[in-house]
Amino acid sequence: MTDALALAPVLAAARATGWHTAVLDLEGAVDKATFMDRCARHLDLPAWFGRNWDALADCLTDLSWAPATGGRLLVVSGWHAYARAQPREWGIAQEVLADAADHWRASDTQLVVLLTLEAGSIRG
Repeated sequence: MTDALALAPVLAAARATGWHTAVLDLEGAVDKATFMDRCARHLDLPAWFGRNWDALADCLTDLSWAPATGGRLLVVSGWHAYARAQPREWGIAQEVLADAADHWRASDTQLVVLLTLEAGSIRG
């Protein structure tokens, strides 16, 4: 089952409760420029997004540019190759995502970030 098929019920359930959903697909991304381009496109970031870590943090903690919603679910898939190729950058990405989720935790508009498992990582 592909990530898209596996994620469909989760995304549909979140949307049914009034949440906005996005999938940040990093399949094939092995450098920061590609990571930032995917963020801009898949998260529908504003034109002023500067394609750096500070700008990503700003976009995720100030959502005045985004439509109002009951909450936000961000699923990050295909990130494993990027994490292996750019471990330092992946660490920064995780910090930015975790800080953004923490920022919204006490609000009415939460941000939840989920990372998909790598294929074959589940043993049954």
